[in-house]
Amino acid sequence: MTALQKLVLWISILASFVAFLDGSVVNVALPSMVDDLGGGLSAQQWIVDAYLISLGALMLLAGSLSDIFGRKRILLFGLLGFGAASLLCAAAPNVVLLILARGLQGAAGALLVPSSLALIMSTFSPSQSGKAVGIWTAWTGTAIIAGPVLGGLLVDLYSWRLIFAINIIPIALTTVLLSKMKAPADTDHGRVDVIGAILCTIGLGAPVYALIEQPHHSWSSPAILGPLILGVFVLGLFLRHEKRTAQPMLPLGLFRARNFSVGNIATLTIYGGLAVASFLITVFVQQVGGYSATTAGLTLVPVTIIMFLLSTRFGSLADKLGPRFFMSVGPMVSGVGFLLMLGVDHAIDYWTQLFPGVMLFGVGLAMTVAPLTSTVLGCIESSHAGIASAVNNATSRIAGLIAVAFIGVVTGTHLDVAGFRKGIILTASLLFIGGIISAIGIQNIPPPIRGPSLPKH
Repeated sequence: MTALQKLVLWISILASFVAFLDGSVVNVALPSMVDDLGGGLSAQQWIVDAYLISLGALMLLAGSLSDIFGRKRILLFGLLGFGAASLLCAAAPNVVLLILARGLQGAAGALLVPSSLALIMSTFSPSQSGKAVGIWTAWTGTAIIAGPVLGGLLVDLYSWRLIFAINIIPIALTTVLLSKMKAPADTDHGRVDVIGAILCTIGLGAPVYALIEQPHHSWSSPAILGPLILGVFVLGLFLRHEKRTAQPMLPLGLFRARNFSVGNIATLTIYGGLAVASFLITVFVQQVGGYSATTAGLTLVPVTIIMFLLSTRFGSLADKLGPRFFMSVGPMVSGVGFLLMLGVDHAIDYWTQLFPGVMLFGVGLAMTVAPLTSTVLGCIESSHAGIASAVNNATSRIAGLIAVAFIGVVTGTHLDVAGFRKGIILTASLLFIGGIISAIGIQNIPPPIRGPSLPKH
């Protein structure tokens, strides 16, 4: 690995870690926030939702901007914006301003992950990308552990405000490293697809809003139906516009790459299953088993440890042997892990009823994530790595929102043992489907240096 590759890898890890950490650190601080600022349950929900809506709605735009203006420049804007928004969150005098600042955090966070992965894919050769993404996955995955633990410590020792202010440390370090990286020579940047950006933001933002708010309304409520219908209609307009415009924000030719299309379909089911699993386990052990919030957060720590230890290895193996086996078998191994949890009862003995399944879940996830990410991005030419990464990240996040929104339909309004078992079957089914899709559709063709040819305008 060259000095430049090592530098790019650390920049990408740190920048993405900040975004992932913030997504996991806030939940444990919500009670303290409303105790201080007021607002009750509704305020807690919007402190979380404001971040998710802007993050999901702006992801594709952020990926396009990184391709047009350069990954280094957009990553720097994202870091500075995230730092400024974090300070606004830390200093918020009331809950309304905190919610607005969280929305700004999400908008800046949307610039970080696609640009980070695009930097990796454009710096490492196709034969190295799987290992590089495996290293990225291993390190950024530690945010799952660090978030709840760090958040709890900071809240208990000082104040919830510190969970936002502390973001300045990794942001400053990443900015210094970024300044040492020489940006690639400028090319013809083209122009920003303003109409496409507006249509995409509304088309994604409206359904994301509806899915987040659905648990508080009925599906027939105008507050849910209106945004859903608007989003579907505007997304249709967006695709029509992208097909006709000279310089589209989302070149639809990307989907001619089989591994890109199939990989994103697999992402939809696999990450939907993972979102359901994470929600079910952490809520179930608290509500039925009486676990504390901190203990509940630690139940999935083995998954993160396994990913940290094995993701790089599986990424390297996928480079050598091809991704199809790992993307097919990995989700199924995780699915079997969840089926092992069907024996759980009201006592919830973690070590006998959950731990064996959690371990298999971790092994399957480590087999899947790095090969999936590197395969989806590796078949696309480097000039479109930003938008390709954004599509895959947006797919995974929206899959989680959709899946979690349907948990109540499967488990009922009260999560008991019977409901948990139904949810586990749903999780395993989604993972098995993802494995089958990969087995049928993914090709073990070494990713080309240049991806599918796109229409020239």
